[in-house]
Order: sequence, then structure tokens, then C-alpha cells
Amino acid sequence: MGSLPDVRVPNASVEDWQEVLDLVAEEGWKCQYSEGETVLPMPRAEAVLSRPADAECPHLRVWPTAAVLAIFRFRADDEVDFDVDLRESQGQDRLDVFCGSLRKIGRRLGKPVLMDPEGDYGCPVLGFDVEADRVVLLADEPAGVFARACRASNASPARSSSAPSCPASPAGTSA
Repeated sequence: MGSLPDVRVPNASVEDWQEVLDLVAEEGWKCQYSEGETVLPMPRAEAVLSRPADAECPHLRVWPTAAVLAIFRFRADDEVDFDVDLRESQGQDRLDVFCGSLRKIGRRLGKPVLMDPEGDYGCPVLGFDVEADRVVLLADEPAGVFARACRASNASPARSSSAPSCPASPAGTSA
């Protein structure tokens, strides 16, 4: 799978990007917006996404906790795109934070949040399922940290309601 999978929200809009930026602020997650090596105040999504095509791709580093980092890349307005480092998701507490972040984004947008293996776009292995209202395994053969979680729970890695997922929180809560 690689240690830097890609996470995405397909069929997004500029408004969805802004919702993500608003969520980061509301949750109080530490963040840093940069264009190249220059750190700047976070602009509105519309301003970032309307930059010239030849401009350097801006990015937003977000820390839901000090030990978990997501790097959002403003490549297109029709897909929210970010990277995570699975080496930082070792241990149940960090995995819970990571999955909680996917869940918060998915709930906020009302859209799936999909994680593809590094370099294997379009083949998600994990994601927030809007209808199930939880993060679920999407691949028949989970990899890395998620395979260990699957083996530890003695659950089948196949797609099913018994597949391991991040702890669900009751609807309407912030987790």
C-alpha cells in the first residue's frame, strides 16, 4: 500500500472545499497554509482554487492532533485531495483520530471520503461510507496498519458490516 496513501472526496465543489476549511477552523485543528515555501494566512477556498494554472500548488497542513498530519493539496475544485502518513497512524489512539477526521469530513460534506493506496488512484481500500455513517474497509485485502487491526479483531477483511472500522459515534456528536 505504501506509507503515503491518497485520501479524496470525489465530486466535490468549491463550496465543499470551503466546508473543509471551515471544519478545520471550527475543530480548532492546528493548520498551516503555504504557497511554495511561503506561509500565509488561509484564504477562502474560492481564492485558492482560482489561482492561475501555472501557479505553484498551495497546500494546507492540518494536525487534528500533534501526532497526526494531513496535507491538503488544492489541485482541483472538483475533488478534495489530501495525503496522510500511515507511519503516524500506529496505535489505536492515532488510528481513531485519523478515522474520526475522515468521519467528520464525510459527515460535513455528506459525501464519501476514500483512501487509495499510494500511486493506485481509483482503488480505495478504506473510506467513510455516508449511508453506514462510519469508516469501513472497502478492499477485499486490507494492507498495512488496517490489516493488523483486522487480524487483531478476528474479523473478516471482506466488505461487510462485520469488517473492522473506526469506532462509530452516535449521530450528531463531534466524533
